[in-house]
Amino acid sequence: MDYIKRVIKLPKKYSFFLFGPRQVGKSTLLKKYFSETESMKYDLLDFSLLRKLEKDPSIFFNEVESRAKKIKYVLVDEVQKLPWILDEVHRVIENSENPPYFILTGSSSRKLKQSQANLLAGRAISKFLFPFIYEELHNFNLNEILQFGSLPNVYLQEDKNIKYEILKSYTNTYIKEEIKEEALVRNLNAFNEFLYFAAEENGNLINYSNIAQDTGVSLNTIKEYYQILMDTLMGFMLMPIRKSVRQQIARSPKFYFFDTGVQRALSNKLQVALVQKTKEYGKAFEHWLIKEIIYKSKYNNKDYKFSFYRVNENIEVDLVIEKPDGEILAIEIKANNNPKAEKLKGLKSFNKIFPEAKLICSCLTDKIQEINKDNYKITIIPWRDLLELI
Repeated sequence: MDYIKRVIKLPKKYSFFLFGPRQVGKSTLLKKYFSETESMKYDLLDFSLLRKLEKDPSIFFNEVESRAKKIKYVLVDEVQKLPWILDEVHRVIENSENPPYFILTGSSSRKLKQSQANLLAGRAISKFLFPFIYEELHNFNLNEILQFGSLPNVYLQEDKNIKYEILKSYTNTYIKEEIKEEALVRNLNAFNEFLYFAAEENGNLINYSNIAQDTGVSLNTIKEYYQILMDTLMGFMLMPIRKSVRQQIARSPKFYFFDTGVQRALSNKLQVALVQKTKEYGKAFEHWLIKEIIYKSKYNNKDYKFSFYRVNENIEVDLVIEKPDGEILAIEIKANNNPKAEKLKGLKSFNKIFPEAKLICSCLTDKIQEINKDNYKITIIPWRDLLELI
């Protein structure tokens, strides 16, 4: 299959970090952006190279300084494997008469944080790459994406059995490479159990105590496990809106995995078909659309603040977007074609507190319509049209 063009925009005349989970296509993207004749590369997943640089840090500085004149870019893959190398990058930038532009990729920020690595403040910007988003895909199949996600290696496979095998291998490799080899946790069995429960509870309010009881570890350990998932870019937290909402009883955040296929693999549901009009399908659709909105906004450098609103199980707004200009979008997500006004109690409740907010229900309909009732207006909008607004 032809290369699928990504929507992310990378600088060619400034150094940058490119963060993203394993196998989202960082290496493929950089090959398209930066020609091999103008670049030199250090792949820190290469064990022999890693050991060589660990033994003699000056090798990196000397090789970069001695590069051919045509070399404009130096790529360092999986920089978290050797955090101190950023000191050498800094040294080149500060001391070289004609420093190259550095492209530094990583699938984890945890080791960089823990080692207090030099993050080149002001000398390198940060970019993030995610699995394929809707805008990048011409032959988009929503049901396939909800079922198997959009990691490039998975999406490009036509055989569903191969998709399944890749995702199972991915989750096993993640546990082995990102957790065991970096010694992030002492009890791998407990962490493995935690991953299952975290996947099962994806998109729900996090109940740390229940998960701690199910896995047999402390509540603080569960909080640390969630932090590990965020640091290794396996997902993100969505916090409840905090703007003096006295009616809101939700205080716990929600956690969403970075990809629907990975989440389903971790919860052992890959071989269970998603069927429309079921609760599982609705949860998968909500998960996908929320992360799609967040990913697209990050690609477009939008400084949006994301949260959710919840009074109880029946009164909730799945996603609240606060824009820098003060505009607020309250978005309820429904996996059906014709949501009824009585099912949108969360938006009605939200409107009482934030009457200036735009109330939106995004669903599987193919036409925009409006519900005008009791002094509030809800716009019913197809999910494709909603993504155009972000």
